[in-house]
Amino acid sequence: MLRMAEALRRVLNLGSSAESEEENRAEAGPPLLLLGGPGSGKTALLFAAALEAAGEGRGPVLFLTRRPLQSLPRGRGAALDPLRLQKIRFQYPPSTHELLQLLCSAHEARGPAPSLLLLDGLEEYLVEDWGPQEAAYLAALLLDTAAHFSHQIGPGQGCGLIVALQTQEEGDSGDALQLSLLQRYFPAQCWLQVDTPGPGQRCLRACLDPGGLGPRAEWWVAFRPDGEMTITPWPAQAGNPSSDKGSSSEGQP
Repeated sequence: MLRMAEALRRVLNLGSSAESEEENRAEAGPPLLLLGGPGSGKTALLFAAALEAAGEGRGPVLFLTRRPLQSLPRGRGAALDPLRLQKIRFQYPPSTHELLQLLCSAHEARGPAPSLLLLDGLEEYLVEDWGPQEAAYLAALLLDTAAHFSHQIGPGQGCGLIVALQTQEEGDSGDALQLSLLQRYFPAQCWLQVDTPGPGQRCLRACLDPGGLGPRAEWWVAFRPDGEMTITPWPAQAGNPSSDKGSSSEGQP
């Protein structure tokens, strides 16, 4: 089973809960590209991954986004433990230039290396008249930064990388070319699609393609009226989409 973003896999109920501590500390694998249209829950899942990683007792989480989150998610129990939130380091590069500078200077940063690197809204950094070469450079720089953090952490662990990209309407050849290029750097992808909601719910379907490193898997993700998120395996949700199985650490973005 894919081992690159343990936090998100736990959120999506992937893998066995009986994994040993040694297995849980296995080195991070390939990066993950999180894909979906507007309002498909990308930010919600990224934040859920950040909360899970922050509670693992490893390094901090680096969360990059162009603008601050509008509100914190709702949750219960340890999900919103202040100690977890303190381990999530938000940075807001306002432009592609500032993002590149931040990534290039990562080797100069002091303190413990992040155990998880998250970037929300990659498409916002690719709209400044960037062509395929520039997009490839940014993707490679993200991978290099995660690899640098992994080197700092040491063998046997590593830094995971999850990048969220908003997909556009079909028919835009430029966006299709850009996506095809990015998929070369991110062999594992998770597609999010808004689905018909239940009463008072906002629901989506998540499909993970681990890039040949394991079987495809699908989930039903439901946001309850109170903002709490529940996740169930796709085949099991048909009769009960509001099942409590899965994570409830994240709310609606």
